Amino acid sequence: MTRKSLLLLILAGFLTFGYPAWAENTVKPEVPDAFHVTKLPLPRFVSIAAKEGYVRTGPGLRYPIKWVYKKPGLPVEVILEYEVWRKIRDYEGQEGWIHQTLLSGKRNGVVMGEGPLEVFQKPRADARLAMKVEPGAVIGLEACITGWCRVKAGGYEGWAQRKNIWGIYESELFD
Repeated sequence: MTRKSLLLLILAGFLTFGYPAWAENTVKPEVPDAFHVTKLPLPRFVSIAAKEGYVRTGPGLRYPIKWVYKKPGLPVEVILEYEVWRKIRDYEGQEGWIHQTLLSGKRNGVVMGEGPLEVFQKPRADARLAMKVEPGAVIGLEACITGWCRVKAGGYEGWAQRKNIWGIYESELFD
């Protein structure tokens, strides 16, 4: 077994089963360069760019297709990189490998929760209501500040509470 194969096997074990209890208070190893090609932050959110995004069981064309995304703009979380392949996780927790050319850096979110997402004209709950967006809908994320995100959907835009949006980290800010 080569050193690279052994490293892949160990990393796959940690990704599948997590760190063992005895390792909780130890320094976790850095992600090897082979699994962090771009040096962009891991994890990070991106979106599906293609009309059809084939997700595979492993990082390569020889691996079988698990499913196909048919919703351009759907946000996914990149959790690992290997050469031109990205391991992603979607809002339902499904994971798989997708080619980098099928992804976009455009930030989008998915409306979560039981009822519609209320979008206001200003980042305040007492502001005038701009629209309501149904759960499961994909919305554009234009900017995010503490507690709020400026969103776009159906030709409208406004501010929504970020706690109801999947596709943004809790303390992440951007404009």
